[in-house]
Amino acid sequence: MSGPLQGLRVLELASIGPGPMCAMLLADLGADVIRIDRTEASGLGVPVPARYDVHGRSRRSVALDLKSAGGLDAALRLADRADLLIEGYRPGVAERLGLGPEVCAARNPALVYGRMTGYGQDGPLAPAAGHDLDYIALSGALHAIGPAGGKPVPPLNLVADYGGGALYLAFGLLAALFERQRSGRGQVVDAAMVDGVASLMSLYQGLQGAGQWDDRRGANLLDGGAPFYDTYAAADGQHLAVAALEPKFFAELLDGLGLDASWRARQYDRRAWPALRAAIAQVLGTRDRDAWAAHFAGSDACVAPVLSLAEAPNHPHARARQAYVEVGGHLQPAPAPRFARTPAGAPRPAPEPGADTDAVLAEAGYTAEEIAALRRSGDAR
Repeated sequence: MSGPLQGLRVLELASIGPGPMCAMLLADLGADVIRIDRTEASGLGVPVPARYDVHGRSRRSVALDLKSAGGLDAALRLADRADLLIEGYRPGVAERLGLGPEVCAARNPALVYGRMTGYGQDGPLAPAAGHDLDYIALSGALHAIGPAGGKPVPPLNLVADYGGGALYLAFGLLAALFERQRSGRGQVVDAAMVDGVASLMSLYQGLQGAGQWDDRRGANLLDGGAPFYDTYAAADGQHLAVAALEPKFFAELLDGLGLDASWRARQYDRRAWPALRAAIAQVLGTRDRDAWAAHFAGSDACVAPVLSLAEAPNHPHARARQAYVEVGGHLQPAPAPRFARTPAGAPRPAPEPGADTDAVLAEAGYTAEEIAALRRSGDAR
């Protein structure tokens, strides 16, 4: 692998959701990520063929039984050589396995130990099960998402799992690595999704404190309440996203739609919003989505076609930037962000569990005979 994280060694304990995505982000940028998979069928997430496991790409896999003495010893020896460790168990599970941060730090004081949970390592909800929807529910984000007069709408699992989880964990791990340059010591990074989502909601907490946020859904500037920041149906039933927030962009929107310029003075007059919404909807409903996309191409009206997952890779901008790459015969997002001097290499398909057991253990100092013994005992696969 190439990229700015080349030479960084990461040990990932297999999990679902934000842990694998965080590891993918690190691997995409050149880190050597080794995932410890289970020796038996894990039931981790929805099983898909490796070529479609985007979050599992670009790492190596060793399958170990962490409940056995041999498997645990192998995991600890791998942790001895790692810069980062990522685990997504409930609080206390890693400790019960013998892989907790205190044990690992005693052997490798420079190890940065990343803990990914929903509710964090302490607090009354720390041991509870949960998923993205629960975490955004408790953080105020879910309450704010949905149509006016309607119920809260799940925004996929993007906000807590990936925004407040994977990205904040990656940020915390790299921050701890930066600090390690001064102290020479690792530390525990406690990345709780409820904390990350609360941080993501900083703008809205500020708006609420300033009296500029209405707790009613669909009643604010950025939640679909404003007619110039919403989605509209085109003549063919497809949709367009309109995001003309600033007056100069709103003016271009009006010009492009052929609406009266007198609307400019009333852009932020909430009393005018229902009539403005109806006017925009009426005009956008007269042409198909792609006709409008072509009409607004090159303008600053901030109008974009709402593309499906299948359509997105074929958009001219995505093609021009090579935003999607083929990995193992499957089209998927390219590594991001991009670096001028140390660009990321091409991703590799996700490995089958245990595909690299022999090579990884050999690097950790195991002889061929010792590896064979681990396999015979079932401690490794």
